[in-house]
Amino acid sequence: MNAHMLSTRLAQIASFVPEQARLADIGSDHAYLPVYLASNGKIDYAIAGEIAQGPLQAATSQIKKYGFTHKIIPRLADGLAAIQVEDQIDTIIIAGMGGLLTKRILTEGQSEGFLSNKERLILQPNNHEQLLRHWLATNHYQIYDEKIIEDHGKIYEIIVALPKKEIDYTLKELYFGPVLMEKKSAVFQKKWQKILQTKQKVLMNLKNAQYPPEDKIGKIKKEIIWIKEVLE
Repeated sequence: MNAHMLSTRLAQIASFVPEQARLADIGSDHAYLPVYLASNGKIDYAIAGEIAQGPLQAATSQIKKYGFTHKIIPRLADGLAAIQVEDQIDTIIIAGMGGLLTKRILTEGQSEGFLSNKERLILQPNNHEQLLRHWLATNHYQIYDEKIIEDHGKIYEIIVALPKKEIDYTLKELYFGPVLMEKKSAVFQKKWQKILQTKQKVLMNLKNAQYPPEDKIGKIKKEIIWIKEVLE
């Protein structure tokens, strides 16, 4: 399998996987990522975790098609329960899910002992990116790289984190992404220009309400100031 068979989103996620990784791809979506990585000799071993039989069968077929049944193991499980101690997983991908679901998977995986807090995390939530960054900071993960991309008209953020004892992020860094707000790519600016316009409209509507909610107005005003500062 070559890179042309991956979407822009999946190709970018794949680029963050280290050489000789032992990978757990949670919600593997036909096992495209682990098969691509195995085809290119980048990973030593992978688990393709799925929560339902249909997706599991699709992943199994893909793995067999490319001849990687010795290297990629499809496994039916909820979230990080797909990981077993003997797998010696060092890299976890959770991509293409909502931020709330991703947070639940991480939280449950940690409490149930499937997440050892030693793994590299490669996360691509479809929303609630700030929520995930807060979880990472609270659980002693450093966000050492991030990427924002546009794929088929949709904007995605990819967050790469490694364990670190001392973490010190500002609320503003967790809001925008500490790496993303430094790079200020064209896609980043496009995303936040659109959000700024939306928040300005919401603020106007709240101010014109019969009983303006002062707390909410104050929060949105603060966010608007942040966005304008970052876009300068």
